[in-house]
Amino acid sequence: MPYENGISLRNLVSDYAGGAMHILIIEDDENAAQYMAKGLTESGHVVDVASNGRDGLFMATGGDYDALIVDRMLPHLDGLAVIQALRAADIATPVLILSALGEVDDRVKGLRAGGDDYLTKPFAFSELIARLDAIVRRHNAGRVETTLKVGDLELDLLSRQVRRAGRAIELQPREFRLLEYMMRHADQVVTRTMLLEGVWDYHFDPQTNVIDVHISRLRQKIEKGFDKPLLHTVRGAGYVLRDTP
Repeated sequence: MPYENGISLRNLVSDYAGGAMHILIIEDDENAAQYMAKGLTESGHVVDVASNGRDGLFMATGGDYDALIVDRMLPHLDGLAVIQALRAADIATPVLILSALGEVDDRVKGLRAGGDDYLTKPFAFSELIARLDAIVRRHNAGRVETTLKVGDLELDLLSRQVRRAGRAIELQPREFRLLEYMMRHADQVVTRTMLLEGVWDYHFDPQTNVIDVHISRLRQKIEKGFDKPLLHTVRGAGYVLRDTP
């Protein structure tokens, strides 16, 4: 097993882990699968495990995963066949291949099959988590975010249009910028200082009610005529945009 002597998994993941991810491990070695799942779960990630290629392929095509860890030699369907099937179905989820086969030709075959990286066994957990972070970063760097959504509220960054439940909402440029900022920080309490710097480009408090006025106008536009409020005031702290009360 790929243990790092004298270092706990919790310490390792705290050094290397990025944001929380949903990860599928396709590995027939139960001990190895549990070892990886334990370390990844301790870092705050959500982990599913499949013990053979057939089940792994089914889960990978039906689940919304940020990354896959795929052993190369699997029962029922080998790892490379799993990856090739995913790529043929236009599923671009980043894949880290694990294998005891470490020759150059083996690594080349894995990458050509559609793998994003190749890690040979035995491996250090720190390297596993670092490689996972790297392939997910590369994958996300190629994705251009054009739409923001919170509940039934949708903001299109390209057309500059806002809709809620399919109904168009007209916003002034500053209101649009304020809503965009709130949506990018959905479910987070946004303070007055954050809004002044992020929306008005002020690095000082002008001691005016400009924020209160714009928040009030925005709230009217995105909530009037709808059943559920989205923009909430957190007394003594700021504001939060969220779909739940």
